[in-house]
Amino acid sequence: MLEQQRYALSPEAETVFRDYIERRMAMPRFANARSIRNALERARLRQANRLVDEGDIVTRDDLMRIEASDLLKSRVFANTLPDDSDALPAPEPTDLDHHAAT
Repeated sequence: MLEQQRYALSPEAETVFRDYIERRMAMPRFANARSIRNALERARLRQANRLVDEGDIVTRDDLMRIEASDLLKSRVFANTLPDDSDALPAPEPTDLDHHAAT
């Protein structure tokens, strides 16, 4: 999946991602490929934020490499939520939802 998008995990990130998968699989609502895809999408967002925050000149390798720190920021490692901690939050109800229910 990462290769198709031209990303790669650093050696440290590979180790961390294996740990992430083990932890995530033990949590409720693990959805196999969907959960992994979501985790990688979030890691890419964290990577982009990290590169912007660093403010340094960004190389092509920097753009393509996900580091361990990009994965370790996941709530899966923080153990802050007991279930589905890396899932997207449920959308807020809208007026349309209210009308559909009545």
